Amino acid sequence: MTDQSPAYHYAVIGRALKIIDAAGPGLSLDELAAKMGMSTAHFQRTFSQWVGVSPKRYQQYLTLDHARRLLAEKHTLLDVAAETGLSGTGRLHDLFLTWEAMTPGDVARGGEGLTILWGWFDSPFGPAIVMGTDKGICGMGFAAEMGEAAAFEDLFHRWPRADFVEDPTALRPWVLAALRADEHGNAPAPLHLIGAPFQIKVWEALLKIPSGHVTTYGDIAGFIGTPKAVRAVGTAVGRNPISLLIPCHRAIRKSGGLGGYHWGLPVKRAMLAWESAREEALPET
Repeated sequence: MTDQSPAYHYAVIGRALKIIDAAGPGLSLDELAAKMGMSTAHFQRTFSQWVGVSPKRYQQYLTLDHARRLLAEKHTLLDVAAETGLSGTGRLHDLFLTWEAMTPGDVARGGEGLTILWGWFDSPFGPAIVMGTDKGICGMGFAAEMGEAAAFEDLFHRWPRADFVEDPTALRPWVLAALRADEHGNAPAPLHLIGAPFQIKVWEALLKIPSGHVTTYGDIAGFIGTPKAVRAVGTAVGRNPISLLIPCHRAIRKSGGLGGYHWGLPVKRAMLAWESAREEALPET
């Protein structure tokens, strides 16, 4: 693992999260770098390569109350987002995704008749397991917290009757398009949503939340016409198989608490911090 790789960057972020939580908000940049066994200059370079903002600024995004600040400042009401369309860097990633849903009958068959390709990829949040059908990416999970074997089994058991073929080369163009949505020259990454009708409605609502923003489980429930089904919405959010690309990490509790995250709360915090930093670093379009 080199200091140029996304996996190295995420490993640094994971260590920084633990140190910041243990030390509190008064930790200086020099002290943080020293506790991580890095020079301040190396620390600065690592953060700048990852998101393009200073580590001191990024440290603010990693704190536990960042989700509350997002809720106060970047709370997206999905009805408004759907009606007006949000512009600027927050919508940039959406332009690189297309999606279609599997029929309920196909879902009930547990993936029978499907060929699902899979492979491991380096991502900004550690090793990522990616799966896809001939129609698009159907699964993306992260192994930094749970380990590679558990992450693979988690997705594998969602479609137990499918035929699985390891073929990262075939998936690579879609993965590169999805993970490098701010770079030019990539075709849109197609997504294949495999779930029950209620889950699909929730996941489509998640796709309307811009990068750098958050919404609440209650907002999603209201948007899809089931305002009393907050708990069911939370369950559907947690069952989202295409993490990051269907941005379940942008759904939080109305109190500003993070709620749960299937692939580990440190990953969710890092995702929200990464998107906030990129919003700050990228010019408006």
